[in-house]
Amino acid sequence: MLTQNPLEQVNQAVKEALAEAITAAGLASSEELSAITIALEVPKDKAHGDLATNAAMQLTRIAKKNPRQIAEAILNHLDYGKASIEKAEIAGPGFINFTLGKSYLYPVIAKVYAEGENYGRVQIGGGQKVQVEFVSANPTGSLHLGHARGAAVGDALCNVLDFAGYEVTREYYINDAGNQIANLSKSIEARYLQELGQDAEMPEDGYFGEDIKGFAKELVAEQGDTLLSRNPGERAAFFRKYGLEKELDKIKRDLTRFRVHFDVWFSETSLYDNGQVEASLEELRAKGQTYEQDGATWLRTTEYGDDKDRVLVKNDGTYTYMTPDVAYHRNKFNRGFGRMINIFGADHHGYIPRLKAAMEALGNDPEKLTVLIAQMVSLFQDGEKVKMSKRTGKAVTMVDLMDEVGVDAIRYFFTMRSMDSHLDFDMDLAISTSNENPVYYVQYAHARICSIFRQAEEQGIAVPAADSIPLHKLTAEHEYDLLRKIGELPEEIATAAAGFAPHRIVRYVYELAALLHSYYKAERVITEDAEQTAARLGLLGAVRTTIANVLKLIGVEAPERM
Repeated sequence: MLTQNPLEQVNQAVKEALAEAITAAGLASSEELSAITIALEVPKDKAHGDLATNAAMQLTRIAKKNPRQIAEAILNHLDYGKASIEKAEIAGPGFINFTLGKSYLYPVIAKVYAEGENYGRVQIGGGQKVQVEFVSANPTGSLHLGHARGAAVGDALCNVLDFAGYEVTREYYINDAGNQIANLSKSIEARYLQELGQDAEMPEDGYFGEDIKGFAKELVAEQGDTLLSRNPGERAAFFRKYGLEKELDKIKRDLTRFRVHFDVWFSETSLYDNGQVEASLEELRAKGQTYEQDGATWLRTTEYGDDKDRVLVKNDGTYTYMTPDVAYHRNKFNRGFGRMINIFGADHHGYIPRLKAAMEALGNDPEKLTVLIAQMVSLFQDGEKVKMSKRTGKAVTMVDLMDEVGVDAIRYFFTMRSMDSHLDFDMDLAISTSNENPVYYVQYAHARICSIFRQAEEQGIAVPAADSIPLHKLTAEHEYDLLRKIGELPEEIATAAAGFAPHRIVRYVYELAALLHSYYKAERVITEDAEQTAARLGLLGAVRTTIANVLKLIGVEAPERM
């Protein structure tokens, strides 16, 4: 069961004390005050206290006094005891800085222990259904670095949204229709025939990778030359189905290794088979959103903010790339999601306006569809940009990178920057065991706490239960810093979810790890004072849980030994 965040409780108490002081001083009536948002923020400089407000500046129009006079009147009527306020000072043009009694931080530990692996969960989502479509690579080859970044940030975003109280569906859209799949089928067929000693040419736009040759060898081993007796249509259908299954199995295997799982694998072909592509076209025609020109069918996307109208049906009667995509997103809206999020690669930026325009043309709310762009990744090793795999001599794939640096480093590095910024990935840094490597630095913080707990156990010192931790022994500034940072996690989760920004929690866990390492250097945990030792072990238990929870959200392991 989730309990109220202690930091939220004290913030609310300070706001209530401020409101009471404002009305008691005659600065504003309750009705006038209700139209104002009393904002509190944490000062960047700790010397300015624990919280600050600009309420005095907000009240100048109503109170008809200058901000410093208003601030003085507020402090003269402030109930310090109500919100654990130890000191309040006026700063600058009228800011009020509050220093709080640090005991307000103590309940953070009890909350972490009570909620365990659920600590940090919030309920801002209210159970709203959210669909996130990501990766969606064509099933014609290996996943590359762009797909890997999309997979890392997409999965982390889904985890954050789930932690924030949304009902999340992870979806992979399989592009299993069109020329690329036809070329895949023809490529496997040609290699199969060649494997049987027949003269067969690869298609001009075929797939020449070693995996296709491997598929052909497997087919010959399994089927011999029996496929030759089938008519061309049956044989083409067989190779298409076989190739798709092989490529999809490979993608699923690689994603599983990358710790990414999907709830729905949606087939593009199904949109044709069940008539949804034609149905979406008919709906657009019925709504007067299309017109015929030069033998083609056009969609009036300029009426909804696109820079030009788009072709849906070409003059030869075939569909454009956009047409099944419109049908797919119409299907998404029809499934009743409160919000749909697409994570596209950097080359799809210009596609967003036309997709939203098409949804609006169908009568759907385009604001329900959010398209995020995951920018490109550049690899560096030995200070040089890496373009080719040393092992294969070809473009570096997600599997190559997993083999080289491991899943933890990729997941952490690919998520630690905003997805709309270009990412330079330093492979040497990613595998180094130094404090400069951020994933090592954070994981080591978790392992360090586990090591301290093992030392305590060896000395016969038990970690206390949450209700028996002597919290009054936590008086060091480093301890307050850790408590405050732990207490910030629920708000960080809420902010990351609202802004679709999983990189925020990566920054958060790094900052928490830095505070832990500083604390370890400054204070002994196991001391001659049994109560102090118990208090510090209790604190570190809360830090360990918090680090583990955040690492789990970004798909990174929390090791007990390093």
